[in-house]
Amino acid sequence: MTSGTLVLAATPIGDPADAAPRLATELSTAELVAAEDTRRTLRLAAALGVTITGELVSYHEHNEASRTGELVERIAAGTRVLLVTDAGMPSVSDPGYRLVQACAEQDLPVTCVPGPSAALMALAVSGLPVDRFCFEGFPPRKAGPRRALLTGLAAERRTMIFFEAPHRLADTLRAMAEVFGDERRAAVCRELTKTYEEVRRGPLAELAEWAVEGARGEITVVVEGAPVQQADPQQALARVQDLVAGGERLRAACKTVAAETGLASRDLYEAALAAG
Repeated sequence: MTSGTLVLAATPIGDPADAAPRLATELSTAELVAAEDTRRTLRLAAALGVTITGELVSYHEHNEASRTGELVERIAAGTRVLLVTDAGMPSVSDPGYRLVQACAEQDLPVTCVPGPSAALMALAVSGLPVDRFCFEGFPPRKAGPRRALLTGLAAERRTMIFFEAPHRLADTLRAMAEVFGDERRAAVCRELTKTYEEVRRGPLAELAEWAVEGARGEITVVVEGAPVQQADPQQALARVQDLVAGGERLRAACKTVAAETGLASRDLYEAALAAG
C-alpha cells in the first residue's frame, strides 16, 4: 500500500493576499484538513475563493497529543493530510511538531507549502543585522524563568527573534533592557501585513517605556546580538596554556580560544610558541 503525505502549509500572517497560490489548491483537494481553528480555516478558504471538500478536523494544543496518532494512521493508510494553523508555518511556535516527528519516525512523506513568516519578515524590516540570527519563540510567561532565559542569551551575538503577547510586551522589554542593557537596539513589529502594521525601532529601554501604554495584535520582537568584547591577548594566551596543560594539542587549543575570543588562531599559536 502506498502511504499518503503530510503537507504543512503556511497561512497568511495578516493579509489573505499573501497566501501562496498552492495553498488554495491544497485546501480544495486535500482528503483531510487538520486545522488549529476550523472556523478560521473556513474563513480563509472563502477569502481564497475555494471550498474545502475533504474532511475537516481540529488539531490544536489541547488535542495535539491525542489526535497525532490518529492522523499518522490515516497518512500511513494513504491519506493526504493538510496541516494548517491560524497564521504562519505549522510546528513553528504552533501545533505540528509532534505530528512531523511521528511521521519522520515512521518514514512517512512530509512536504511543505512555503509562505509568510512573521519571524523572517520582522527580521528583514528591523534594520538589525541579518547575516546571523536565531529564533527564540515565546519567552516564559513568569518573571523568574523569563529572566533566566534572557540571562542565558546575554552573550548571544546573533540577532534574536522573539514572539510575545501584547499584555506581556512591556514586562518582557523591561526584562530585556535589564539583562541586555538599556541601549541594546531592538525592533517591535506588530500586525505584520495587516491594516495597522507598525514597526517601532529603538533602544530596549525606550521601547519598554513606549509599550507601557499598551500594544495590540500579533507581535514579533527583534533584538540586536551582544557586541563583540575586546579580548585581552594575555588572558587568551593563558587560556591556551591551560588547555595545553590539560592535555589538548596546541593547535586545537588555539582554535578553541580563537572561537571564544575572536582573536586569530595563528596569532595565538605564534604567541604560545614564543612563550615556550
